[in-house]
Amino acid sequence: VQLQASGGGSVQPGGSLRLSCKASGRTFSGYTMGWFRQAPGKAREFVVAISWSGGMMDYADAVKGRFTISRDNAKNTVYLQMNSLKPEDTAVYYCAASAVYSLRAGRYNVWGQGTQVTVSS
Repeated sequence: VQLQASGGGSVQPGGSLRLSCKASGRTFSGYTMGWFRQAPGKAREFVVAISWSGGMMDYADAVKGRFTISRDNAKNTVYLQMNSLKPEDTAVYYCAASAVYSLRAGRYNVWGQGTQVTVSS
């Protein structure tokens, strides 16, 4: 499976963005999907994960209440709605797929190319 992330951009603090990640190639079926981010000079960090069914979701404390993950398996697409954005949300955002449910980047074996999110006044 290949992943293509899109939807990044530049917004002011308090603004919103919606990221999309579309899977192609092999079946999307059964994969846990996650979003990770990496700010300049920092390690990649977990943002959110969602199970295949959508029955399990976990968010990083830094984004709880502001970000919402969803998926449309019929469209092989996962979404990340980001509201009330803060400057510290600035990073390259990566979507990734894993055969098992995990919050750890090392368990994800398929990664998208990343999309830049910049929050600045």
